[in-house]
Amino acid sequence: MKKSLYLFAVLPFLLFSCKSSKQMVSSPRPVSSVASSAYPGIDRVRHYEFIHHDVPQAFDGFRIAFISDLHYRSLFKEKGLTSLVQLLNAQHADVLLMGGDYQEGCRYVPELFAALAEVKTQMGTYGVMGNNDYERCYDKIVGEMEHHGMHVLEHKVDTLRRNGEQILLAGVRNPFDLNSNGRSPTLALSPDDFVILLVHTPDYVEEVSVAHTDLALAGHTHGGQVRVLGHAPIIPSRYGARFLTGLKYSTAKVPIIITNGIGTSNKNIRIGAPSEVVLITLRRSN
Repeated sequence: MKKSLYLFAVLPFLLFSCKSSKQMVSSPRPVSSVASSAYPGIDRVRHYEFIHHDVPQAFDGFRIAFISDLHYRSLFKEKGLTSLVQLLNAQHADVLLMGGDYQEGCRYVPELFAALAEVKTQMGTYGVMGNNDYERCYDKIVGEMEHHGMHVLEHKVDTLRRNGEQILLAGVRNPFDLNSNGRSPTLALSPDDFVILLVHTPDYVEEVSVAHTDLALAGHTHGGQVRVLGHAPIIPSRYGARFLTGLKYSTAKVPIIITNGIGTSNKNIRIGAPSEVVLITLRRSN
């Protein structure tokens, strides 16, 4: 009995001591909170504070706005788009990142991106495409984004610079076509850089190596779109509810922030899966 009590007493210390100091230092510490939105058409703003030792000092406090799955003119219509632009400008983000599935019809593309161009950030707007965008309107979306000075990250890496330091943004081209795009653009990057990977579906981060990625951002799942008592009957992921919404980790321990998105697909209804804008503040750990 005494031996059993001794083991229970020392077990936490043994487990803790098995972790190397490198693991403890390099592990990111995301802190999240949720605030209801005062803007019609957007249910909430979800805040994350992402603390990591690779964040450069110049980017300590850097604010990232992330939106995805607008499916413009589904449940998300003109008034919602006006609200979204106002909400994003009120966040005073340093950069806007977009995760694809922008539209529910090619005729809506020009007005959508003309409105999004009214979002003002210091370092611009970057986006990838979703499955809807590869199925239709691809050339029109790319054209409108480029016309408004937005950056399309199709298996590309771009650099954000501030006060002589940098972070890297990598974007994935059609993550559903692994035969063509199964090699992540992050593989050629340095492990010393802070790297954000923008990809439409979180499944990609699980299915291929995304080495050197410090944080991945994804959408596609809509948070289930309809959830009853926390259960979503339809989840567009090969991994079920594992990457449904919020902060998750791949098997390789890559942190993924998955947004519920804003619009809807198939049915214009959301239950238990609030539409949201994600705001991420980067912090440098000591």
